[in-house]
Amino acid sequence: MEPMQKPSEWKIHALVLAMVAVSEFIGIKSFQVGPGKAILLPMLYALVIGLMLGPKFLKVVDLEEMKLATPFIGLSVMLLIAKYGTTIGPSVPLLIKAGPALILQEIGNFGTIILAFPIAMLLGFRREAIGAVHSIAREGNLAIIGEMYGLESPEGRGVMGVYICGTLFGAIFFGIMAGFFASLKIFHPYALAMACGVGSASMMAASSGALTAAVPAMAKEIQAFASASNLLTAADGVYASVFVAIPFTEWLYRKFGPKEAAQAVAQAEPAAGQEGK
Repeated sequence: MEPMQKPSEWKIHALVLAMVAVSEFIGIKSFQVGPGKAILLPMLYALVIGLMLGPKFLKVVDLEEMKLATPFIGLSVMLLIAKYGTTIGPSVPLLIKAGPALILQEIGNFGTIILAFPIAMLLGFRREAIGAVHSIAREGNLAIIGEMYGLESPEGRGVMGVYICGTLFGAIFFGIMAGFFASLKIFHPYALAMACGVGSASMMAASSGALTAAVPAMAKEIQAFASASNLLTAADGVYASVFVAIPFTEWLYRKFGPKEAAQAVAQAEPAAGQEGK
C-alpha cells in the first residue's frame, strides 16, 4: 500500500499547488449586489475548482485520494490559527479602548445557536448539528471541532458543511443583509458596523462595504467599528466556542435532539478527550 500512497500524495500536492496558483491569478473580484458589493476571494475559486475535480464531476480525484487529503485540512487550519495568534496579543490595547458596547455586542454571536439549532433538528441533523450551529463556522471553528472531534466525525462534517456554504454564499448574504437593514433606518450605523464584524474578513468586507455605500458620511467610522468588532470576535471566538457555545449546543442536543442523542454525545466526548491526548 505504501508505494501506491506516495504517488497519490504527490498528485494531491500538485493539484493543490495548481488550484492555489490559478485562484491567486484570478484574484479578488467584486460585483454590485443591491446597495453593496459582493466580494469573491481566491478561497472561493479554490473550493469550486476542487469540487469540480472530485469524483462526481471531472473525476480527476477519487474517493481514496480525498480521504488521504483530509488530514491536511487540519494542518493548514492550525497554521492559520497560529497566524491569528500573532495578531491578537498586540491588539489588546485596541480591544480595551473599544468600550463596553463593543464587548457586549459579542453576545449576539450566540444567536447562531438559538436560530439555527431548531432548524437543524427539523432538517433531521444528528450530531452534525453540534458542529454546524455552534458558530458561523469560520477557520478557527474548523480547528476547534477538528481538535475536539476530528473533521471526519459527524461534528466535523457539520462544521465543514457550514464553512463551505459560508465561503460560497456568506459574503453575498451579508452584503445584501447589511444594505437592507441600513435602508430600514431602525439601527444606528455604528451598531450595524459592529454587527459586520462576525470573525470573517470576507463577510466583514462585504457587509461593511454595503453599509458604507448606504451611509457614506460615516464611512471611516463604519470601517473602524467593523474592523475592531471583527478583531474582537476573532480574539474571543475560540474561548467562547470551547467554553460556552459547544457545551451549550451539546446540552441542547441532549435535551431536544433524537432519543439516542445523550448516548451519542456521551460516547463522543471520551473519544474527543483521547484524541486531544
